[in-house]
Amino acid sequence: MSSRLDSRSLAFFLAVADTLSFRQAADTLHLSQPPLSRAIRELEERLGTRLFDRNTKGVNLTDAGHRLLPYARSIEKLLREAEAELATQGLPATLRLGLTSAVEPTWFRGLAQRVQATHPGTAVTTFSDTSPRLVRQLRAGKLDAAFVALPTDAPGLDVLELDSLPMVVAMQSCHPLAKRKAVRLADLARESVFWFERARQPAFYDHCQKIFARYGFAPSKLREPADHHVLLGDVASGRGMALLPKSFTGLRRAGVVYRSLVEGEELAVGIGLATLKDRQAMRDMLTVVAGITDASH
Repeated sequence: MSSRLDSRSLAFFLAVADTLSFRQAADTLHLSQPPLSRAIRELEERLGTRLFDRNTKGVNLTDAGHRLLPYARSIEKLLREAEAELATQGLPATLRLGLTSAVEPTWFRGLAQRVQATHPGTAVTTFSDTSPRLVRQLRAGKLDAAFVALPTDAPGLDVLELDSLPMVVAMQSCHPLAKRKAVRLADLARESVFWFERARQPAFYDHCQKIFARYGFAPSKLREPADHHVLLGDVASGRGMALLPKSFTGLRRAGVVYRSLVEGEELAVGIGLATLKDRQAMRDMLTVVAGITDASH
């Protein structure tokens, strides 16, 4: 007796559920839209219920779709873990792993040790650098995989988004805005704001500039120091404020407080795992060891 559910159908379902767009889901799956739409219709027919509401305003999950979603995610995670468990033999003796210097998520800590603990035959060396440099090193064969900040231009590579970190504001603790729980870009319009140079992360810089333009945000910009401890020292002294990924709230500095930014989700920096296109087993293993199952975590 054949099952009404299979891994391929669930992958299609998750792609549409995550984007709420058949076009975007088809792009993600490297398909044209008609076969994806047909596969979803066939799945709905087999299950005897609609999973998506489609109308002129867009696509939304039905009640049945919402009920299926956590099961689909669990099955996808189990499949990745099973593949990663069997992929050890495909790992190099020394895994050269790049880590973006743009963010410091908690799951970066001890990542090399976790890989070595779960794959004792593999030694791990890590390299921290800007994402564009990591991409160049990966394409040149000097790295085996790299966790990069997104968006980043990475032609010829597979990039899987794993995490997303909203922007927050670091400010002097005695600043009047420090009394608020959240601030808007408009509140910072007359402030001096530390900001990174475009050469460090061109794609993300351009992404942010589009959002700044949308809100008419054009503050006086200060050159952001490459060392974040130096940056926080400048913030503590009152030289200016800084927009930073939320992961940096773990860096404590006397005289500095962090406040939520209303537009922080729009300015969020993603974290993606970049690999060569023939490294599926390595990608699955690193995703499991990182402990990230989807971009909402």
